[in-house]
Amino acid sequence: MEWFNVGKIVNTHGIRGEVRVLSRTDFPEERFAVGTKLGLFKKDEKKPIMVKIASHRQHKNFELLTFEGYPNINMVEEFKDSYLRIAEHDLTELEEGAFYHHEILGCTVFTDEGRELGKITEILETGANDVWEITPQAGKKQYIPYIEDVVKDIDVEEKKVTIEVMEGLLNE
Repeated sequence: MEWFNVGKIVNTHGIRGEVRVLSRTDFPEERFAVGTKLGLFKKDEKKPIMVKIASHRQHKNFELLTFEGYPNINMVEEFKDSYLRIAEHDLTELEEGAFYHHEILGCTVFTDEGRELGKITEILETGANDVWEITPQAGKKQYIPYIEDVVKDIDVEEKKVTIEVMEGLLNE
């Protein structure tokens, strides 16, 4: 089974078993909803501890969570630096034109003239729009904005993205 990161436990919060989570999801209300089951992966562990969310609230830039059966700080202290992941079968269907990062990463990018630029190796979230890092087999990395004017077609089945190269877009 494949697992996808939704957050990282960076610390505890208070003495009642609350953990401070740095969210890695666009859907924190859904992913961290009370009753949701997540896999908790401790550092260097391959098998998850399954946890069920008992409470969720936001505080500053963090999600604060408690888990059923872990009512105090002593029980959650060992979870620091662990990752919270969702199982692939629990992912929800996205609206048309929206994609999960794991669907985009690894796609090969082609210009609308058919020239291969490289593979998408990272997605940078800038606020206004995502920026995709394209790593060619040789040469410099390219950075393209994920906007309609540039990205013309995404085929996640074929792992292929077609872009229109606007003037000044590529650093060649």
